Amino acid sequence: MITVILLFLAGHSWFGASTNIPFTSSSTDEVALLAFKAKITRDPYNILETNWKEGTSFCNWIGVTCGHKHRRVTALNLSSTGLKGTIAKEVGDLSFLVSLDISNNYFQGYIPEQLGNLKRLRGLYMQLNELSGQIPQTFGFLTRIQELVLYNNSLTGPIPP
Repeated sequence: MITVILLFLAGHSWFGASTNIPFTSSSTDEVALLAFKAKITRDPYNILETNWKEGTSFCNWIGVTCGHKHRRVTALNLSSTGLKGTIAKEVGDLSFLVSLDISNNYFQGYIPEQLGNLKRLRGLYMQLNELSGQIPQTFGFLTRIQELVLYNNSLTGPIPP
């Protein structure tokens, strides 16, 4: 069991749906966020249910920050919102993501290996959840990571190089 991990060190992924509909980069971000929302089984403050709606700009959704130039998701901060569910693998498609904070919630299950696709990620905060399994080996690809905070979960195994 890992009790405390705080590392100070020192993306791109493709949405692979079998469809003929072309996706723009920003629509890939919206698809990833809606996949994240779909994996939530409890939202006690109705943050996602009432605010994360198709047809509205995801850059205006609670917890989402977008870059000014490309209008891509650069930060996702849903800490301490009481959310319960699993982490959607599609979060790994948020290729401009610099910070992901889902700490102090009730996320369960494994950390998706696709998060290793987030080449721009500098801060990853998943502490105080109910995550289990191993830290994905793909985390070794997070070459820009400066803070990795995973304590108070039920994670096992080594930290990938």
